[in-house]
Amino acid sequence: MNCPVCKNAMITIELSDVEIDHCVSCDGIWLDAGELELLLQDRRIAAELIESFQKDPNSKEKARRCPICDGKMDKIIVGNSAEPLVIDRCPKGDGLWFDKNELQNIFDKAHLDKDNKIRTMLADMFGYR
Repeated sequence: MNCPVCKNAMITIELSDVEIDHCVSCDGIWLDAGELELLLQDRRIAAELIESFQKDPNSKEKARRCPICDGKMDKIIVGNSAEPLVIDRCPKGDGLWFDKNELQNIFDKAHLDKDNKIRTMLADMFGYR
């Protein structure tokens, strides 16, 4: 699978039954449908997070192509803080794209990782701190 940003081949990293596609060039992360639930280990919390996503009609970012279906991904606002994050979501539901550090920032801002399990997993996978 190729990176939707820099078009380089991504590598697949598996840890604790979660497969994450990672671009070593730009440090982006692709989560296939269902992998967010596996990361959070709670379907209810994952569903609430996904339900909170809102399409950003004013995004100035260039649309990216889904690495699975090649369709244009939607720009999605995550969170309702003064500085919301914008991620990319396949409109067909194939998955989510996170630029460098966006996935970690979502978990941090939303306080979804009270036991630091996800932070530890991402640190093991990518060397995050």
